[in-house]
Amino acid sequence: MILFSSEIEFELKNRIKMNKFIIDAASEKIFLMIISYGSIYNITHENTKINYEKLTMIINDFLSSKNIKINDISEIYINQGSGSFAGIRNSMSVVKAFNVAKNIDYYCYNLEDFKDEKDLRHENIPNLCKKHKIKKNLINPVYLS
Repeated sequence: MILFSSEIEFELKNRIKMNKFIIDAASEKIFLMIISYGSIYNITHENTKINYEKLTMIINDFLSSKNIKINDISEIYINQGSGSFAGIRNSMSVVKAFNVAKNIDYYCYNLEDFKDEKDLRHENIPNLCKKHKIKKNLINPVYLS
């Protein structure tokens, strides 16, 4: 019985940690998405200086609304440009902080990485990063001038 309960506990811990989080603040809107076991949740916010300053609160509120904690996130995917300098810089700072504080791996993608893809939707980003061998924990932003 103990072996069985330990196996269930191990499976539940791994299941909880399989949430993927996408942040895209490079374009006209701040876009956040959670991919969690077949469920996809997303939200957008205006891409303004005020929202950049409270990006961690926006992220925390979004995760809380779906009963997900930052510890439940296994990977973060972030659009590194091209796009808004402030949006990219602030979102990368937040993601780097999550990496340092919670040891969450992140993948910085660029839409140019996927230019030949036909089905380019946010929910496909994790698979496209694997397909195109995007390196984890590497930041190389592309800003618009």
